[in-house]
Amino acid sequence: MKYFPKLMGSSLYLSPLCTEDASIFVKWMNDKVISENIGTDSMVSTLEGEIKWLRENQNDYNFGIVLKNGDLLIGECGFSQIDLIHGKATLMIFIGEEKNRGQGYGKEAIKLLLEYGFNNLNLNNIMLKVYSFNKKAIKLYESLGFKKFGVRHKSHYFKSQYYDEIYMEILKDEYDEIEPFIYV
Repeated sequence: MKYFPKLMGSSLYLSPLCTEDASIFVKWMNDKVISENIGTDSMVSTLEGEIKWLRENQNDYNFGIVLKNGDLLIGECGFSQIDLIHGKATLMIFIGEEKNRGQGYGKEAIKLLLEYGFNNLNLNNIMLKVYSFNKKAIKLYESLGFKKFGVRHKSHYFKSQYYDEIYMEILKDEYDEIEPFIYV
């Protein structure tokens, strides 16, 4: 087994990243929908580049999203810009294959990350950035308790139009008011 459950949910678990998955990540990073939603649509991903990124980020708080049924890697999530002294980090997530999007996997993975961030890493503020055209993601983040705290207007050029970057956050005390996540 090349995946190692670190954070266990009901239908999936989060595992440290594996360099053996570089070819899958190349496919995903060159996927039109994913690259547009995470803002890398002007970049080209190569196998060598993904291997390098996976090696360099082995010790960071980045995880593969793996379905329990079949140990199938379906995406990536994690924290960047981590500041453990001040208790803050930035959350990122994507689901790779279209057939796995809209199935609730992203929501479950984010719940696992929030639980880990607030209760294991002692974070107090977890933020994220989303583009204004990504309405489904915004709705998902709001359903998990994230609140908009800022907008960088017309700062992302995409398909001959400028879009806003929306900044959202959730604080530990806000998270504590939400019904606790039940591990299975």
